[in-house]
Amino acid sequence: MLRQRPYLLNVTLVLIAFVFSIALGAVLIPPGTIFRILGSQIAGLNIIPDWPNSFSTIILAVRLPHTILVALTGAALATSGAAYQGLFRNPLSDPYLIGVASGAGLGAVLSMSLNWPTNLLGFYLIPIGSFAGAIITIVIVYNLARVEGMVPLTTLILAGVAVGAFASALTSFLMLRSDLQLFRAISFLLGGSPMIGWDPVLASLPYMLVGMGLLSVSGHMLNVLQFGEEEAKQMGLAVDRAKIYIIIVASLTTAVAVAFSGVIGFIGLIVPHTIRMIWGPDYRLLIPLSLLGGASALLMADMLARILLAPSSLPVGILTAIAGAPFFLWILRRAKREVFW
Repeated sequence: MLRQRPYLLNVTLVLIAFVFSIALGAVLIPPGTIFRILGSQIAGLNIIPDWPNSFSTIILAVRLPHTILVALTGAALATSGAAYQGLFRNPLSDPYLIGVASGAGLGAVLSMSLNWPTNLLGFYLIPIGSFAGAIITIVIVYNLARVEGMVPLTTLILAGVAVGAFASALTSFLMLRSDLQLFRAISFLLGGSPMIGWDPVLASLPYMLVGMGLLSVSGHMLNVLQFGEEEAKQMGLAVDRAKIYIIIVASLTTAVAVAFSGVIGFIGLIVPHTIRMIWGPDYRLLIPLSLLGGASALLMADMLARILLAPSSLPVGILTAIAGAPFFLWILRRAKREVFW
């Protein structure tokens, strides 16, 4: 029955993961208390506080914004991953294929290597640098891939791999030269966000919602692209315009996620592929389901990262890499079988 009700299952998983993400931590807070604390913030609900004041501070100032940011990041990465897989018609594609993450990481580490002020402006230099690095990378890769006014997917991927490798090399160089910020840089590159509170949520929310919304309405376009570029043109689709649209929107959505949450790999690979195996390849369904699946998957990974080394927290990118690398190899082996058999 759940196969016929994909939205019901995925929305339920997101809600369960959301509640447990707020509940778990160094201080365990029961779900019932969480609902009462959140309800007390709604005008008109006369809820008498019967919990310690510290619980309200923990939930409203720390865990709730962190959980929202993690959910948004997972949703953004998975939605972008589904769009890239449809664009390249390749299940091995993910948001980092054309060097976006490498450029974002370089921009972030470059910001960390500077002696910025300790006020709010200095605090925001990391996401600003990360976002700028991602945008510059997109522009460079796109211009390198242009051939006589067109952007073939093969040259786009090759340009992305080359530029991404160059950005990674510069990142390593900067990390070696900036000893004082080495730990923070490594944490960011492993998916450890340096930002807490509501500021990163409010700053990233509009861009992520717009990006995911634009990708969610591109399902028909991606379905047509599955027939091949020539066939898609005959069916009336402006292929080059469609490719530019998807590349820009998916890359910018990824850039915002990386800028505020760090470099988190494989969510954009695992989630869309799993959704496709369960509910099929129709991108009108695959994109929104990937949005929900990405949110719940990263929330669960984040909870596990906080539990394993409690009271310390493990960068969530380490866990997604541990789970994602074998999954990637399994997809690769499956693809090889389909080619040779």
